[in-house]
Amino acid sequence: MSECELIPIRALTPRTVEVRAREIRARGELSEAVWRGARRILREVRERGDAALLECVARFDRVALSRDRLRVEPEAVRAAYGEVSPEAIAALRVIKRRLERAERRWLQLRRNVRLAADGVRIHSAWVPIRSVGCYIPGGRAAYPSSVLMNVIPARLAGVERIVLCSPPSRERGEIHPLVLVAADLCGVTEIYRVGGVAAIAALAYGTTTIPSVEKIVGPGGPYVVAAKLLVSERVGIDLPAGPSELVIVADETASPDMIAADLMAQAEHGEESVCGLVATSRHVARETARALSARLSRAERREIIRRALTRRGFLLYAEEMELLVRFVNALAPEHVQVMTRRPRAIARRITSAGLVLIGPHSPASASDYVFGTNHVLPTGGTAAASSGLSVLDFLRRATYVECARWSLPRFVGPVRALALAEGLPNHYRALEERVRDDLH
Repeated sequence: MSECELIPIRALTPRTVEVRAREIRARGELSEAVWRGARRILREVRERGDAALLECVARFDRVALSRDRLRVEPEAVRAAYGEVSPEAIAALRVIKRRLERAERRWLQLRRNVRLAADGVRIHSAWVPIRSVGCYIPGGRAAYPSSVLMNVIPARLAGVERIVLCSPPSRERGEIHPLVLVAADLCGVTEIYRVGGVAAIAALAYGTTTIPSVEKIVGPGGPYVVAAKLLVSERVGIDLPAGPSELVIVADETASPDMIAADLMAQAEHGEESVCGLVATSRHVARETARALSARLSRAERREIIRRALTRRGFLLYAEEMELLVRFVNALAPEHVQVMTRRPRAIARRITSAGLVLIGPHSPASASDYVFGTNHVLPTGGTAAASSGLSVLDFLRRATYVECARWSLPRFVGPVRALALAEGLPNHYRALEERVRDDLH
């Protein structure tokens, strides 16, 4: 039995479309153990601050730090440039330039609104959030591109204080040098060697060394997702950007080798990645399975890929394209690639996805880096009601209102009626105090 036969090929029917979507989504639901673990660490950091942070770095990253080494020194950032290739730095500059160009277009949606009627003036203005914490995962891979995706929109929005947290590697005891270079290219000067739930706790509650922020953004594994959701009652968060997801919609015109390559690229993100195919025939699904088997035996990171395919991979088929579209919208995945004869027409029918990639030459792996789109996207079904990270996530709408003295009496009647109906008579009394002379 080949490794990819661990992914069963299943048919979609009108009765099983939503069922299959729920099953796949359920595989990634946060377990009670994850919630308990996240709560415990959040509580420890909230109560004991830096001491708990240092213990977490030692426990999870196997790195012994002193308090004065939580924050990355400018010398370490300068030294990082000597540890990475000029080609990698040039690539980061390309991504930065393309992302900045795309994100600036979102700023065009930022419009101040002024309204004056009946003696009332309303003015709303977009203002930047004052401080933001950007979480950058570590572990088995480095994510300098995620630095750009999180920091550049914040910088363009005008955020004054941008903080970056990322775990140090147990081999070096340092944050990956390319992550430090990416942060420096974006102008980030406040960087901390701490990751996981402990980092989210520090950003939310603050410690002696790490002052708290007003919003936390960035992707992470299940524990980080749980921690962000738990602290969201105290600070803003972007979205629960958890393990990455890709669904490929394909017909007989798609290349099984391309599909297999894209699924494997998705799977190498981590063992919890969701990667699957919905095709218009069993033949396309079967040929994709064969291509996966052939590639998997010689792939780098094949153990991670194999476990991801086994745990959360799927190969589904149905003759009716309508069923495939229904399935995708029910699942609401992070990425959807449309590899069909008329991809634009199909893409227009997909309304619940973080990012829809159209045609055979628009792979999700390229969108992770160079297309100019942000790769911090909603996962776990939240794409049904959430959008990917953008400059707008770092702005808030402030509203100002001013009422003229001569206009207030006209509102007394409606306020009195509703206040008394709702059992809040002092709402009316507050207006009555101001217009007493006009009422007698």
